[in-house]
Amino acid sequence: MSSLIIYSEENFAPLAEAFCGEFESDCNLSAEIVTVDEQEIRRLNKELRGIDSVTDVLSFPSLDGIFGKKILKKDFPADLDEEGNLFIGSIAICVKRAEEQAEEYGHSFKRELNYLAAHGICHLLGYDHIEEGDKSVMREKEEKVLLKIGITR
Repeated sequence: MSSLIIYSEENFAPLAEAFCGEFESDCNLSAEIVTVDEQEIRRLNKELRGIDSVTDVLSFPSLDGIFGKKILKKDFPADLDEEGNLFIGSIAICVKRAEEQAEEYGHSFKRELNYLAAHGICHLLGYDHIEEGDKSVMREKEEKVLLKIGITR
């Protein structure tokens, strides 16, 4: 079974492990998660999405067309990281927004931070939430991986 490796200053190892078995690949996948302040997330959002506002999480997938498919190393030879893992993309999480949302939703900061990371990873794996049907599939995956590490609402 392939693994997900998360490069981050935060400890997302349990979440990475929870994603094992949630995708099909012939190699290990890797992703980067950085935590940023409000100014940085706003800058990224404006520069990359044309939206001049603070948001909670941004995802930057490296691979296209992978949703629901077996991810094959040979199909993405230019996307291997230094360790030989297939790099699926980067995620930026705004810590201040995560703190505010944890309070707003009445759960822990740990839950919110891991939820935002899971949400971002789902985007890197090709999930989306524009259409209602896609949104429910994505939410189900997010909750499934969080439950695997004992993080519930």
